[in-house]
Amino acid sequence: MALVPSDDAFSVMNATVVAIDKDKNSQHAVRWAIDHLVFNNPLIVIVHVRHKNHHYHAANGNDSESDEVQQLFIPFRGYCARKGVQLKEVVLDETDVARALLDYISKQYVGSIVVGSSTRNALTRKFKNQDVPTSLIKAAPDFCSVYVISKGKIMSVKTAQRPATNPPIPPKVPSPLALPAPHPVDYFEHEDASRGKHGKGYYRNAGSERLHLEKNSDPLRGPLKCRAPASLFIDTMDVSFPGTGMRISTSRDSPHEETDFSVPGSLDVAVPSSESSQASPREGVSQNARDLESEMRRLKLELKHTIDMYSTACKEALSAKKKACELHQWKMEEARRFEEARLSEEAALAIAEMEKAKCKVAMEAAEKAQKLAEMEAQKRKYAEMKAKRESEEKNRALNALAHNDVRYRKYAIEEIEEATDKFSLANKIGEGGYGPVYKGRLDHTPVAIKVLRPDAAQGKKQFQQEVEVLSCIRHPHMVLLLGACPEYGCLVYEYMENGSLEDRLLRRDNTHPISWRKRFKIASEIATALLFLHQAKPEPLVHRDLKPANILLDRNFVSKISDVGLARLVPPSVADSVTQYHMTSAAGTFCYIDPEYQQTGRLTTRSDIYSLGIMFLQIITAKPPMGLAHHVGRAIQRGTFEEMLDPSVPDWPVEEALAFAKMSLKCAELRKKDRPSLATVIVPELNRLKELGRHGHSSSSRSVSPLPHSSSNALHP
Repeated sequence: MALVPSDDAFSVMNATVVAIDKDKNSQHAVRWAIDHLVFNNPLIVIVHVRHKNHHYHAANGNDSESDEVQQLFIPFRGYCARKGVQLKEVVLDETDVARALLDYISKQYVGSIVVGSSTRNALTRKFKNQDVPTSLIKAAPDFCSVYVISKGKIMSVKTAQRPATNPPIPPKVPSPLALPAPHPVDYFEHEDASRGKHGKGYYRNAGSERLHLEKNSDPLRGPLKCRAPASLFIDTMDVSFPGTGMRISTSRDSPHEETDFSVPGSLDVAVPSSESSQASPREGVSQNARDLESEMRRLKLELKHTIDMYSTACKEALSAKKKACELHQWKMEEARRFEEARLSEEAALAIAEMEKAKCKVAMEAAEKAQKLAEMEAQKRKYAEMKAKRESEEKNRALNALAHNDVRYRKYAIEEIEEATDKFSLANKIGEGGYGPVYKGRLDHTPVAIKVLRPDAAQGKKQFQQEVEVLSCIRHPHMVLLLGACPEYGCLVYEYMENGSLEDRLLRRDNTHPISWRKRFKIASEIATALLFLHQAKPEPLVHRDLKPANILLDRNFVSKISDVGLARLVPPSVADSVTQYHMTSAAGTFCYIDPEYQQTGRLTTRSDIYSLGIMFLQIITAKPPMGLAHHVGRAIQRGTFEEMLDPSVPDWPVEEALAFAKMSLKCAELRKKDRPSLATVIVPELNRLKELGRHGHSSSSRSVSPLPHSSSNALHP
């Protein structure tokens, strides 16, 4: 393949050449070359080697390969445009990529070439046995620097050893009568990605571009003009080759002494004497300029290398200085720590003497504590043995109740299903944590049947507990257990026509409101039944789940306590004393659970007093339990207690209701010791209020006017 230098071959020598292909390393090579090698001449030459067979197909009318080559250059055009760099595109047709690039370097006197690292799918995709970067590093002329780039970093480099000695001569001004013959070339170029020629090759006339003389030049004196003293000495020199022109300017210590030689075609050369402008031929000047340019490039590379080494040395010096400072600081810190350790040691010795004296006193105290601990251990051992014995007795009682208990009527599941119409939803009257409640008829008597839900937590234990309590205890204000079906966990109770106290206070199903007389009577009945549980023998019972939903009303509004499945037997010695019965987990309903019991797990009969106080406040206000004690207390302080009373009752005795509310607030105190006694305080006060409702108002009572929105409510007799 024969290459003929083009008109701007001289600029190619000064420009950076990048060999590209369709791989990503080519893109990295172009970016690296623009960032690191583009100096005074903002021109980059991109060379692509196309296989010669492809060139043959393109020449015969198939433009697909040429379009593919055009697409290859498009990304680089946009990138160079954004960077402000001129782009020159060159396509070489050859079967050997490395040989084509080496020929191009030799013909065009390329000073530096950048190539992407070799990959399986890069330049050697079709020539697997060739390694183009290695071939270029080994065979490139010694005036050419070769840079191999991989992922934006230098993989290997070969630095030029000397400048080019025979670079291409810049274009001369041709005579109008003597035009050189065109030369064939087998590569095509695209300048600035704006003009391109496709095909096998094209002829480019070396003299087709005319160089215009300067307007002030004298054609009789020739293209060179000189103005300089004869004895000028070159001290400094600046050489630049923009495009096809060349300029070399010199300066001395005096700014008035300057040599400036201008050559048409933007070629300006400064020489040492005025005689050289007439005696030196243009070829010699060009040769000297090229030598100077090569030397300048080499010096720039050496300067860059020196600057890099100096920068590295500065960084190392700064790092060493920083390490020295850190070492000094560490030394000072260690000295300070040593001094602190010495002082700490002296202080520790003084403290040790004090501790030695304290230790002697502590040993004496420990001996006394050991004796006390032994006594406490004996007491605890005795208490554990007693608790174990009581637990065994309780388990025996429960087992006897489960297997052979004749204290209640046992029903078969068939009877239960027949009574509830096979648990029809139409007969369902309630739902609780234990399970659903159905209405039915057994032995020609209306009954309420509570069915254990299979997934109820501790359901079997609650079933046995409720059977044990209700079958052994009879009281007019406790719901009556008629029987049970132990196999399926069904409990049969007497049917209470008016449902729960909660439903009546909230007037569900649009029922009549309960009068204040009946409310005081219900409160007294509940307190009496609870006192009966707390005084049960041989051990008191704590209900643990008192709330309006567990208070049932019969057709005459007689109240009865139900749902004693959570009731616990408490030893008489701890039923109402400071030492309390410890439970592993709190049970009950949120807002009704004793806060102290919920925090500590310590259960006493006064744990029910808290639930009773919250329920009493609901009886007179018909409001939800959340924060009810706080709201009633604030209303009493502000003098707006009448607004807290249930507006559905028009004739509240305010004084008695206020006394009832204050007693209820005392019952809801956070600490157990602050709550009143059920037997000596609560029950007598409630009996007084019940008698007041039975015989009428006292002389000190006054009623509250009905609120506007409740005036139309009908009163239940």
